[in-house]
Amino acid sequence: MTAETSSPPETVDLEALIETIEYMRPAVQADGGDLILLGVEGGTVNLQMVGACGGCPLSTVTLVQGIERIIKERVPGVTEIIAI
Repeated sequence: MTAETSSPPETVDLEALIETIEYMRPAVQADGGDLILLGVEGGTVNLQMVGACGGCPLSTVTLVQGIERIIKERVPGVTEIIAI
C-alpha cells in the first residue's frame, strides 16, 4: 500500500507581485486612482482601489479584465484577485 502525497499549495511570489503592481500603477494613477496591496492569503491577492478608481462603476471591469489578467500572467501562484 502506498501513501498518497499531496504537494503543498504554490505560494505567491511577493517580489513579482509588488513589481507587477508597480508596473501597472502609472496607468491607474493616470486615471486618478491607485492600487494598495492589502495582503495575500494562499493564492488570493487582496487589493484596494482608491481615488477615482475606488468609486468608479467600471472598476470591477478594470480589475477583472486588466489588473487580474496581468497579475495572473506575471505572478506564479495567484489564483484570485479580490478588490476590498
